[in-house]
Amino acid sequence: RHCEAVDRAARAGVPTAVVSPADHPDRPAWDRALTDAVRGFAPDWVVSAGFMRILGAAFLDEYAGRVVNSHPALLPSFPGAHAVRDALDYGVAVTGCTVHLVDAGVDTGPVIDQRAVEVHPDDTEATLHERIKVVEREMLVDVLTAAASGRLHIEGRKVHRS
Repeated sequence: RHCEAVDRAARAGVPTAVVSPADHPDRPAWDRALTDAVRGFAPDWVVSAGFMRILGAAFLDEYAGRVVNSHPALLPSFPGAHAVRDALDYGVAVTGCTVHLVDAGVDTGPVIDQRAVEVHPDDTEATLHERIKVVEREMLVDVLTAAASGRLHIEGRKVHRS
């Protein structure tokens, strides 16, 4: 089970844990194991960027309001695993990326930030996704900087940055 992120973390001396769904009999067992593993790090925030898995009730109950996800579309448009392809298929002129709080739905949590990316006439899924990733990474750093410095304020579905 190779993961470049784990390799990078090891080179940087950052502790990691790998909790594979294949090592657990069902989704609830994996969710409990993931919750226990993350609890060991005592995080202020949890980032689900490129994670591509739905977090279960045990995890979301423990970290409610403290889990952020990046998504390669301007939510609520094009939720789910194929957002870039879906945007291209729909024929939009502008798409983008969103950082949002994670809730029990699929890409339905409150929006923290969004940034637009123009769709070029000759874009493929790969070229558009690469341009979105550049903007998405910058936005994620900005959001996490605000979160780490206590400048995110959540009021229902509205998230304000001070």
